[in-house]
Amino acid sequence: MTQASLLSFLRDHGSLTQRELADYLHIGRAAVGSFVDGLEERGLVSRAEDPNDRRAWRVSLREASRRIVDAFDVVDAELRTELRAGLTRDERQLLAELLIRVERNADAAASDTLVTPTRPLP
Repeated sequence: MTQASLLSFLRDHGSLTQRELADYLHIGRAAVGSFVDGLEERGLVSRAEDPNDRRAWRVSLREASRRIVDAFDVVDAELRTELRAGLTRDERQLLAELLIRVERNADAAASDTLVTPTRPLP
C-alpha cells in the first residue's frame, strides 16, 4: 500500500471515512491515519467532518491532486504491460484467481475460515 494507491482509490470512489478507507484497502486504521496526515500536509487531500457521524472524518481528494493521480494511471499501465509480458491470457486469468484467493484467505485468517477453490489447479 502506498500513498499513490490511496489517492487513486479516493479518485475512483470519492470521499470516504478513514475507517472505510482502512476496510476497503485492507490496512489498519493507524496506517490510513498516517498516510492521510502526510497527504494532507502536502495539500493532496482534505479532511472534513462527516455529517452523519460527528466522530468520523471524511477524506477527499483535493482538485490540485487530480492531475497527479491521473499521471499514476499512465505509469501503472506501462508497468502492467511490462509485468504481463510473456504471460498468456489463460495464465493471467489463473494468476488473478490465485491472487484473489490469497487475498480472501488473508481476510479470513482472523476468523480461521479458509476459502474453497473455485476450480482445480492445473
